[in-house]
Order: sequence, then C-alpha cells, then structure tokens
Amino acid sequence: MSPLGCLRRRASLSPCRKPAYPTQVLDVRCGIGGALREIARFRCLNAICHSSSTDITGLNNNAYQISRGKMQYRLFAFQELNFSAGLSEQCNFIKGDFMNMPFPDNTFDAANAIEATIYAPDVLGAYREIYRVLKPGQYFALDGLRLTDKFDPNNAKHRDLKAKIELGCALPDVRTTRQCIQAMKEAGFEVLDLAEDSPCPWYWDIDAHLFSWSSFSYSGVAKFLMRAIAGTLEFLRIAPKGSSKLVSMLHSASNDLIISCREQIFTVTFFVLGRKPLKESDV
Repeated sequence: MSPLGCLRRRASLSPCRKPAYPTQVLDVRCGIGGALREIARFRCLNAICHSSSTDITGLNNNAYQISRGKMQYRLFAFQELNFSAGLSEQCNFIKGDFMNMPFPDNTFDAANAIEATIYAPDVLGAYREIYRVLKPGQYFALDGLRLTDKFDPNNAKHRDLKAKIELGCALPDVRTTRQCIQAMKEAGFEVLDLAEDSPCPWYWDIDAHLFSWSSFSYSGVAKFLMRAIAGTLEFLRIAPKGSSKLVSMLHSASNDLIISCREQIFTVTFFVLGRKPLKESDV
C-alpha cells in the first residue's frame, strides 16, 4: 500500500465517518500528524454537507515528533505543516501521555488510535483512558499490528518471526487480536465492528516478488544500494555510526513481516470500532 493509500485507508477507518459528524476528535499517538491531516482533509471535503466544523487534536508524548509535525523545510524556509496544508484551524498538537491524558472527562466526540496502543505498557489502561475522555455514545477506532489466532507459541518459527518483528519495529510484546478485543470490552466499550485484514494484502506494494515502482525500493538491488549509501555516509561521518546496521535491520523487519503475514500469523491491518455506551449501566 502506498503512503498516500495508507493514509486514506486510515482516514476511512476513522469514526469521523459516523453520521453524527463529531466536532472534537482525538488522534492518539499521532506521530508527526500525517493521518491527522488526512482525516482533517476528509472532513473538510464533507463539511459542505454539515453545519459544523471539526477540530482534530493530535496527542503525542514525543516533543521532537511534534516539532517535525509542525515544521517542514520548504523553499529555504521552515513552514508549519498544518498551515501549509490549509488545516491550521482544524488541527493541533498536544504533548501528553496517552496513559494519563491531559484532558477532562467526556471531552471528545470521536477518537482514533492508529498503530498506537500496541506501544502501551498496559493496553487495558490505555483503553480505559480513551474511554474516560470520550463522550458517552461516541466512537473509538483502533488499527494496528496484532497476532492472529493462527500464531502458535509452541512453533519455533512463529516465535522467531515474532521476536524479529518486535526487534525490527521496536515493539513491546505483541498482543493477539483476542486480547485486544477482550481489553476493549473490559475497558467498557461495546465492540461494534472488527476486521482482521483488508481484501488486498497490505504488503503488495513492498513485496519484491510483485514488481512495481513502489516495490522496487524493497528489491535486492535497491537494498544493496541503500546499505552502500548508508555505509558511505557513515564512513564520511555525515551519518551517525550504526546507520548501515539500522538500514539492514529495517529491511529484515519488512521481510519478516511479509513472511508472517503470508503465513497469516500476523496482521498489520487489524481494525476495531468501539462505542462508549450512553450510560454506564449499558455496558
């Protein structure tokens, strides 16, 4: 899936697509704001059909990522990404921990967690915190990498793939889809919809065996060139020490992800849509 296609898929998964047209939306662990802006664009294109506007708040505990999200170097000057996209009035960043959010109870009309809660030290605690800041009756959508029911902890190959992916993607212990759904329910959400995978395998665009312009960068030739360039820059002290090893590790992680998804023990497109009940007694 191309980067733009990935962002559009993420926007399509957003609870912002619900008919109620939320006005205050939370993007949990928003990174540099790529998905946040794509969701905002989607809302702007559809705003003509509604009488209210949408404000999207990106929550991130990494000040460097927020600074990268805010500023981009263009034409010999730094530009604010949200401003240059024409979305400065709709999008903003807040520095904070999603395990202890700096928001009052019942603040948001919708929430997204895109490839975010997989990094939570306590996923149930993260879901409960999202539940707290979400208004009653509103929706929470999460999307990310999970182990499927076909993962066998007694299978040495499965365990090896899991360990390599966790190392290459800097992940903690990856949870199963069942654990994710159970934690959502324990946090208080009604689970309304879920999908373990997309109709088209996500890795088609990066599978070197399926030639395309996007997959060429993952071919053996391209990987060799990238390692050589990284090694040269490292030797010249332009790139930091260890850059070539990092490139090799990322290439290995992408290969392991493709293998594990072909064997259907991993999915990177696991989606769950939950709803906070109107009343606590409805849970």
